[in-house]
Amino acid sequence: MYASGASAGLGLISAASWGGSDFVGGVGAKRAPALLIVASGHIFTLLLLIAYCLGTHQAVPSSHYLLFALLGGFEGSIALAIFYRALAMGAMGLTAALTGLLTALVPVIFSLFQDGLPSALTAAGLALGLVAIWMITHVPTANGPATPAKALLLGGLAGVGFGTQLILFKVASGGGLPWAMTSARAAGSVAMILCLLVMPPKGAWRGFWLAGIVAGTLDTVGNLFYIRATQLGRLDVAAVVCSLYPAGTILLAAIVLHEWPTRRQLGGMALALIAVMLLSV
Repeated sequence: MYASGASAGLGLISAASWGGSDFVGGVGAKRAPALLIVASGHIFTLLLLIAYCLGTHQAVPSSHYLLFALLGGFEGSIALAIFYRALAMGAMGLTAALTGLLTALVPVIFSLFQDGLPSALTAAGLALGLVAIWMITHVPTANGPATPAKALLLGGLAGVGFGTQLILFKVASGGGLPWAMTSARAAGSVAMILCLLVMPPKGAWRGFWLAGIVAGTLDTVGNLFYIRATQLGRLDVAAVVCSLYPAGTILLAAIVLHEWPTRRQLGGMALALIAVMLLSV
């Protein structure tokens, strides 16, 4: 029971950190290209992680664990670029909801094969958590533009990419947290630089560093607590709880920007609380 509760608790901290990162990045993206914000955050936190690993003489894990960390960091950043592209194609609600759902669902399916069937309470919590993610992220737009099929395809690919990254981070954590996070961030930085070269943002390249540093730091903290959550409990529990991070973004938008959530989103948040309680038992 302790391990489950600790895993869910760390997952909530991760979700709050990721939600804060997305909020800061979203606010910054109103003034500067989003890819520049993400890239600068990746590079800044990579330097911090390298300094920490070298300064504290962290033992370098085997190449097996480093490879999984590198793969997770690289493909996760590519998935992020694909997600941004999907959002730019039209109505965002359905695309974001599909991406969020697949982000959680992919690790859940993997965990069923790796860890076996969960208990009845855990299964109920996972099911409620997936429904909560959909309710929080999917905002129907009455009489709004239809979501293009290509946007849904790219959103689905991004969700699979994010979910795969969660699995790879779990595997890489077997070699230790510091170098796993550093390797992932190094590969992610390379991927973001490649994305900038292939899809250079329009407009002036300035005014993105501060948002990048804050968003990147919060994202790294979220990664840390997510990986630790997977070490203490089941992968599916950690993945579903962490994937509730849009709730944190929505709450910050309400508090800071007075952009109030819909009743559907509030219902999803209430459902998320019930899910977390069930997953903590």
